[in-house]
Amino acid sequence: MEVKFRTAELREAYTTQKKAMKLWGQVVARKYVQRIDALYAARSADDLFKIPQLRFHPLEGDKEGKYSLTVHDRIRLIVSFEDEAMTKMVVEEVSKHYGN
Repeated sequence: MEVKFRTAELREAYTTQKKAMKLWGQVVARKYVQRIDALYAARSADDLFKIPQLRFHPLEGDKEGKYSLTVHDRIRLIVSFEDEAMTKMVVEEVSKHYGN
């Protein structure tokens, strides 16, 4: 899958462990890199739906059109797609998707 990052900070967190650790701590930083690696390895969104631990699913409400997958505990990776085939992904944000 083609993966892009909405911000330079998200891209740098993937390529530089120190940056990711500064943003989220050691555990989330490690899992973030693993999740991005999984995105690159997938051929399309269909592959992501087949990995239960990702809990990949579409969002609703004000985030309709975006998708969420679990990074660690309550931390989620929010992504969107640039194409109908769902093979060109944009990493939008890392958030506590479900609140505190």
